[in-house]
Amino acid sequence: MFQFAKPEYFYGLLMIPVFIILFALMLSWRKRAMKRFGDLKLVNKLMPDRSKGRAAIKFIVLMLAYTLIIFGLANPQIGSKLEKIERKGIDLVIAVDVSNSMLAQDIKPNRLLRARQSISKLVDKLKNDRIGIVVFAGNAYTQLPITTDYSAAKLFLSTINTNIVPTQGTAIAEAIDLAVESFDENEHEKAVIIITDGEDHEGNAVKAAESAAEKGIRIYTIGMGLPEGGPIPVFNKSGKQTGFKKDLKNNTVITKLNETMLQQIASAGNGKYVRANNAQTGLSIIFNEINKLEKTEFESRVFSDYEDRFQYLLVPALLLLLIEFLIFERRGKRFRNVNLFGERRRI
Repeated sequence: MFQFAKPEYFYGLLMIPVFIILFALMLSWRKRAMKRFGDLKLVNKLMPDRSKGRAAIKFIVLMLAYTLIIFGLANPQIGSKLEKIERKGIDLVIAVDVSNSMLAQDIKPNRLLRARQSISKLVDKLKNDRIGIVVFAGNAYTQLPITTDYSAAKLFLSTINTNIVPTQGTAIAEAIDLAVESFDENEHEKAVIIITDGEDHEGNAVKAAESAAEKGIRIYTIGMGLPEGGPIPVFNKSGKQTGFKKDLKNNTVITKLNETMLQQIASAGNGKYVRANNAQTGLSIIFNEINKLEKTEFESRVFSDYEDRFQYLLVPALLLLLIEFLIFERRGKRFRNVNLFGERRRI
């Protein structure tokens, strides 16, 4: 594959027409200046060493050198060869609850935004580990397949919101099953981190965690929310908060953290439970636990670095500049009778 690393330098080519205009104006000015001394034919006879064509040749050589320099600065590159690299790490899938209860503000600024911020910081700490993202509410969906592309992970993470899953609810069991299906059959450590407030509406999350543990996959849980809970904000289409969610009796709904459920899931999945608060989300604690697991090698295919080719343009450009420097507009005494440029001599 061929590419230019810095294509913005091509804007410099727009100066070539300007240089041509300036050169034409310079020749016109020089001609007018010579006319002031007298008849041009007579002046030319009085200046036998002057070469009319050399100025144009010097300019053309200079423009060719300038063009090569611009292309060299744009840095042409050749690459895209696939290489196999052995990495040592673990596979990690983070399942994020995106139900409306995650908008509660008992953890500032709200549960979901705080979870996203923590995951972003976690991604920055990853080195050779692979990461995937699952989102769930009433249903679970794969947001990002397992990858070592951390830039893609942060990009997909930025798109997570409560509108990404159309069905409301908290299907933790479905999220665990989908996360387990995301792993391949390689023999290395695998872990799932469930980030939720624990309000499970399905009731079989513990069984799903036990099933994952039988496959050697550890399940960790992070409780987003405080025991006293908080109301669920309601927003209009423009994103402005209009109040809080009400029940059928017009009472404000309070969403509370279900720690018991999350502890049971973590226990069944041979993992650990951590409760988030306004000081920390607990994700770093979980990650430190995961880092203690034995990391195994796995194959990862990546693109090799592009190879720079700017030198193939800058070297000829320097040679052209040297040639331009050695071309004189006036003939020297030794070369007065040498006619390399096909000029007619008037006697």
